[in-house]
Amino acid sequence: MTYSILKEPAKLEREIGPVGAISANILNMVGVGPFLTIPLALAAMGGPQAMIGWVLGAVLCLCDGMVWAELGSAMPASGGSYTYLLQGFGARGWGLPMSFLFLWQTLLTGPLSIATGAVGFSQYMGFITPRMTAHEGVALAVAVCLFNTFLLYRDIRSIDRIAILITTIVIATCCWIIGSGVLHFRATRAFDFPAGAFRMTRGFWVGLGATSLIAVYDYGGYNNVCLLGGEVRHPRKNIPRAVLLSICLVAVLYLLMNVSILGALDWHVAQHSQAIAADYMQLVYGHWAGLVVSVLILMVSFGGVFANMLGYSRVPYAAAADGRFLKIFGRLHAKDRFPTVSLLFMGALSCVACLFSLEELIKVLIVVQAVFQFAAQCVALVLIRKRHAGAADTYRMPLYPLPVAIALLGWVYIVLSSGARNIAIGLGMAVAGFGVYFIKAKHGGEWPFETL
Repeated sequence: MTYSILKEPAKLEREIGPVGAISANILNMVGVGPFLTIPLALAAMGGPQAMIGWVLGAVLCLCDGMVWAELGSAMPASGGSYTYLLQGFGARGWGLPMSFLFLWQTLLTGPLSIATGAVGFSQYMGFITPRMTAHEGVALAVAVCLFNTFLLYRDIRSIDRIAILITTIVIATCCWIIGSGVLHFRATRAFDFPAGAFRMTRGFWVGLGATSLIAVYDYGGYNNVCLLGGEVRHPRKNIPRAVLLSICLVAVLYLLMNVSILGALDWHVAQHSQAIAADYMQLVYGHWAGLVVSVLILMVSFGGVFANMLGYSRVPYAAAADGRFLKIFGRLHAKDRFPTVSLLFMGALSCVACLFSLEELIKVLIVVQAVFQFAAQCVALVLIRKRHAGAADTYRMPLYPLPVAIALLGWVYIVLSSGARNIAIGLGMAVAGFGVYFIKAKHGGEWPFETL
């Protein structure tokens, strides 16, 4: 099948092979999330039955991964969701505002994602300096964002070494925790379900939705290879493989780590932990191990903030430079040629986001992405399938349309169970985004105000 997609300024070299494609995903997926969110999941469901949410989150991500895999295989160019939404809803019609909304949502999801790493840094610093107050913790998180903005306010061409170092530290830490869990595992503690844990009440379903939302946050990043589609060799095969294999590998890693921690820590205590990996390692080996893990996670958190701020600051800039987004975000530094307004915006708003709790940040982040991107892509894939038969060498998901339906229903379920405030934020962003697009379109003579 052929698509009339965005013109790229220069042809990208397809140098990323199958191993590199999988690594690109895992680099983005494996981060500080699981070291922070286990207590949130335990509190949401009130016990170790929260593991169901981790499994459900993995199933949802696998089904959604099939959507990404098929879209990435059919349109193997750089651009990701922007291209998919543009083509799915029509490049000369509703695809324009829908793809604009994807860019619009990065103005909120970028700072939120950056802030989760900064708040995580603050929480694990609390294990090292237990006398740190809540206000001091917020100030530390803000300082992390400001310092990273300062570090990035210059010509920085590559963070490959930092990304590889961070990933190595995270995987090594996960393996250390899992190995310790094997040696100290107690099934009676890991499966100490409270009375009525599996009673199908409204509280159960709301808690399951909240836990699944947390799990989806931790699994996030399996779509990274789709953003690099123009640089992947044999993309029609390697993109689907990278998406689906990375989800399976990381899901196993996370589930093993969750079970390991629950097999050693009393969940009644664990659900209130601010640094659960440090508390776990301290229980198993002593205070020194908690300190070592905390330092490792501090490195991961700081590096994650750095990488996220670098990446997100380039998204609105690149779109604005091509005339597809608000012009102000296309400004470059006069000498070093890096995006100034986009970087400063992300840095400033991430500081504001640090005022909120980790749980609030994750909820708003996932809800906004679900409204603007994930659910919309499910619809886009169905529309594309209706218009195109598909090339023989492209990936076609098995059991279509079942995975699409599961993914779409999963995103709707997560959004509805997230709470009225988060739903209002998501819908408010959508309404504001449409308003800004139509004002921009009218000023620029774009659809639906174009002159024939």
